[in-house]
Amino acid sequence: MSTSVKTSTEDGIKLQSERLETFYYDNAIVRMFAMATAIWGLIGMLVGLYIALELVFPDLNFGIQYITFGRIRPLHTNAVIFAFVGNGTFTGVYYSLQRLLKTRMYSDLLSKINFWGWQLIILSAVLTLPFGFTSSKEYAELEWPIDIAITIIWVVFGWNMFATILKRRERHLYVAIWFYIATFVTVAVLHLVNNFELPVSFMKSYSWYAGVQDALIQWWYGHNAVAFFLTTPVLGLMYYFVPKAANRPIYSYRLSIIHFWALIFLYIWAGPHHLLYNALPDWAQSLGVVFSIMLIAPSWGGMLNGLLTLRGAWDKVREDPILKFFVVAITCYGMATFEGPMLSLKNVNAIAHFTDWIVAHVHIGGLGWNGFMIFGMMYYLIPRLYRTQLHSKKLANVHFWIGTMGIIFYAMPLYWAGFTQSLMWKEFTQEGMLAYPNFLETVTQIRPMYMLRAGGGALYISGVIIMIFNLIKTMSNGSLLRDEEAQAAPLEKTYQGHKGEHWHRRIFERRPVNLLVWSLIAILIGGLVEMIPTFLVKSNVPTISSVKPYTPLELEGRDLYIKEGCNNCHSQMIRPFRSETERYGEYAKAGEFVYDHPFLWGSKRTGPDLLRIGGKYPDSWHYHHMLDPESMSPGSIMPPYPWMFEQDLDISDLPSKIRAMQTFGVPYPEGYAEGQALEDLNKQAAQIAANLKESGIEVKAEKEIIALIAYLQRMGTDIKGEK
Repeated sequence: MSTSVKTSTEDGIKLQSERLETFYYDNAIVRMFAMATAIWGLIGMLVGLYIALELVFPDLNFGIQYITFGRIRPLHTNAVIFAFVGNGTFTGVYYSLQRLLKTRMYSDLLSKINFWGWQLIILSAVLTLPFGFTSSKEYAELEWPIDIAITIIWVVFGWNMFATILKRRERHLYVAIWFYIATFVTVAVLHLVNNFELPVSFMKSYSWYAGVQDALIQWWYGHNAVAFFLTTPVLGLMYYFVPKAANRPIYSYRLSIIHFWALIFLYIWAGPHHLLYNALPDWAQSLGVVFSIMLIAPSWGGMLNGLLTLRGAWDKVREDPILKFFVVAITCYGMATFEGPMLSLKNVNAIAHFTDWIVAHVHIGGLGWNGFMIFGMMYYLIPRLYRTQLHSKKLANVHFWIGTMGIIFYAMPLYWAGFTQSLMWKEFTQEGMLAYPNFLETVTQIRPMYMLRAGGGALYISGVIIMIFNLIKTMSNGSLLRDEEAQAAPLEKTYQGHKGEHWHRRIFERRPVNLLVWSLIAILIGGLVEMIPTFLVKSNVPTISSVKPYTPLELEGRDLYIKEGCNNCHSQMIRPFRSETERYGEYAKAGEFVYDHPFLWGSKRTGPDLLRIGGKYPDSWHYHHMLDPESMSPGSIMPPYPWMFEQDLDISDLPSKIRAMQTFGVPYPEGYAEGQALEDLNKQAAQIAANLKESGIEVKAEKEIIALIAYLQRMGTDIKGEK
């Protein structure tokens, strides 16, 4: 009997070996994305350090218009999000997907198009954002031609990924792949909906949505860009690389299922928590709060699943720098996903919103969760790609501790600054007057915190430089295994399953199309519930008869405001708090923004709110303030804008801009774009120039500063309120 069993076993092994197919993993594409991750990561972080220093030393732009805080802050965020984390995600996906599916990527050509197309998109951001070509939407500032390129390259990535899944040699899809699929489908939807815009020239467009509706769409996108570009794909990397590095299985399969479906369903509802206490309808704000609180459960479920995978391996964690990076990354994920829901509570949001508290919160996720997860992955991958040992484990440990201290020294001063800002903004004297009526009193108090923040950023970047050196030395000690040989049996044509098989395996893990379709349904529900009433129910955005369209000069001035990135430091949203109405004037109404394409409510007050700035100061005040901010506001950290006094206003696109606004339903007279608009622009510009002349200022009416003054003086004047 034992002999027959042995013979049967040997026959089975022989049959299995005969069925094995030899193939080769594509490591070259992984190496390309890994190198891009390191290069763009360093560049993006250096830009971040530079703009952090500009908040301490405003003259650091040296009078050069292309490197002011307003212009290059979007360059920093785009570089870190899409260049660093984006390339890092592609690195991990292209490495893990092949091994989880036991197949080479579907197409080497599509892989290379994905790589070079993504790098060209990043390069286009470098070449456009500093020149003021921006849509002004946070994390989506790139203009319409680049948006189209992003769409094409994202489709190429998805095509390559899904075609690889369909030709796999492994029946069941591992949990990491669920997160990759959800990332692809959700980012596609977010990008297409948020960037629905009307071009007026090659590098200028207007958002199709206006005011409240635009704000809802933007923060539905903005919050879920964090969720589905900075979270779900990195969770996929966690589910692959943490078990591999620890040589242990993931802690709980069932917890993975709950984590995945609850996370992608709940996350999509939470965007309105960025818009609390403002002109968004109350019901939408409440939905955002409720679902944000619910997000704690799946987020912490994922965190615990990652950390508990390492149970019993803590001796290895103490010795292995890769696991140290992973542990801190997952811990930061847990911290950020607890703090986020807490910040969505209205009483907490009333304190934190518009302050540096939010910047600290975001960077716990960015530096800790995203950065450390990618660093750990890089230390894991490069030695394996080059068939050698890591050059120096000691340097990796130095990087870990410098990076950890960098996170602490970056975040803690900003938490302190945020608390300081909120307390000073809201404090009243015993007589019922604002204790600090001058906004600049807050700014001067927190400048030391900005300096400390820059020091923390410099520490973090020092660690990145050490990592790059360590990895270069590692690569020089080995040789790249471009095509790594592997063997696996082909996927059987029919699969009956087995008794007791989990329903999730049967319905989703063996059927990738099912997984994609139901992921799409899960993420569409929340968005549709929030958007449809906001767009179709008129009472959600009531009109105000006194609100009129911008004049042509004001429209051009608004575009200059966007070009210079003023909305990166100034809000246009007065919340219904006594501290804000006393300082700024009447609180904001939804109907005030019906002609704002795009909305400019802002998300951070480095400077004061500007919604009621119109008519508060004479034209000459704005002139001097833009030329030398400290002459009007001693202690200001705003840079001067001398080029606006030298450059002529470009009005070549004015007819196209007016026609675009008419397409949106803005009630300009029929035929207005063909002649009357230019006449009205010149007339208003001449009047402002005359006003300045009366104050002893000689300036030509065609200069950019005239248009900007026109917009600033118009802002908020349709609604009269006490200052």
